[in-house]
Amino acid sequence: MIKEQEAGLSTAEVCRKHGLSPATFYKLKARYGGLEVSDARRLRQLEYENGKLKRLLAESFWTTRS
Repeated sequence: MIKEQEAGLSTAEVCRKHGLSPATFYKLKARYGGLEVSDARRLRQLEYENGKLKRLLAESFWTTRS
């Protein structure tokens, strides 16, 4: 999506095409703007794994305190 906008499509057109609000588009652009597609995928995977580990840690903390 970011590459489409950088190639000349208007932001409104890109958002309409992908079903996003402009605010969401700019949020994604701020996060993934300078990354290649493979790097962005890897970042999302690492963020998912990090969240999973945080939930496991929180669960183990609360089960040991009960």
